[in-house]
Amino acid sequence: MKNLVILGGGYGGMRVLNKLLPNDLPEDVSITLIDRVPYHCLKTEYYALAAGTISDQHIRVAFPEHPRLQVKYAEVTAINLEDQKVELQGDDFVQYDDLIIGLGCEDKYHNVPGADKFTYSIQSIEKSRATYQALNNLPAGSTVAIVGAGLSGVELASELAESRKDLKIKLFDRGNHILSAFSERLSTYVENWFDNHNVEIINNANITEVQKNVLYNHDEPIVCDAIVWTAGIQANRLVREMDVEKDSMGRAVVTPQHNLPGYEKVYIVGDCASLPHAPSAQLAEGQAEQIVQVLQKRWKGEEPPESFPPIKLKGVIGSLGKKHGFGLVAERPITGRVARLLKSGILWMYKYHNG
Repeated sequence: MKNLVILGGGYGGMRVLNKLLPNDLPEDVSITLIDRVPYHCLKTEYYALAAGTISDQHIRVAFPEHPRLQVKYAEVTAINLEDQKVELQGDDFVQYDDLIIGLGCEDKYHNVPGADKFTYSIQSIEKSRATYQALNNLPAGSTVAIVGAGLSGVELASELAESRKDLKIKLFDRGNHILSAFSERLSTYVENWFDNHNVEIINNANITEVQKNVLYNHDEPIVCDAIVWTAGIQANRLVREMDVEKDSMGRAVVTPQHNLPGYEKVYIVGDCASLPHAPSAQLAEGQAEQIVQVLQKRWKGEEPPESFPPIKLKGVIGSLGKKHGFGLVAERPITGRVARLLKSGILWMYKYHNG
């Protein structure tokens, strides 16, 4: 019996499971899924969990059940490519015939002293819970600094502005406009929303140090009651430490079949893979579907496709609290209630289609 081991039950790992189960898994193949938590987490909604506007159960989706699927709850400590085994905390290990690494990403602190120690995060469900506790236990009038005004920072700031109107929220961005990856029209729309909801945007920021409850912008101290870091990501530490070719974000370079060069049975999916697009749930799912095609060919003893068409991304949608949103759909900008309803509908479809 061949053993397909999947590290991480995120968007990529979940899509692999949903493509193979229940009817497309060969009789001589079993699957071992290894994750730290016993459910798939909707990472795109961690900002709302941290802001306290949704409960934990709203962002959990059960893993599928199948006689040849074993779900193992454990912390991965090392990946041994030569011996084809995954080492787990507590001297345990799992042997694999095929391996899919989908361990996701971590915060990137850009060598800012104290940033890793004195800031909160929304990169995992455990860290998002801790951020929720910190933010929602703050007394009225407290100051919250959010470092990074990309999609995560903007969604967290807007959700927190609606749920805790008593807080002073400062959003730090290193550019002239927030959401630099979007058009100026969308950036301006979001900036106006923040102006109307008393969120202070600090543009051209340069965070040089973080101390306990103190943020240094251009070496000038700003006293804060809580600091949340949303200023960049990098591949999971285990992938960054692997002796393989990587890009500047620590993501592993992969072949057109999404496996490591020289290791055709080891696939990288999602935020750990070096791909031409920015990391996203859509990208991980599209990649996972292609990996399944490669696996099915190789399990049959056939050659996999030499190449795949580019993964088509439908767009990006962000929320501004519970009633407004913004984004690009088919390269067209949308704003307002329609964007927010669209995001809510996509989330509902994903959760109940997969759950």
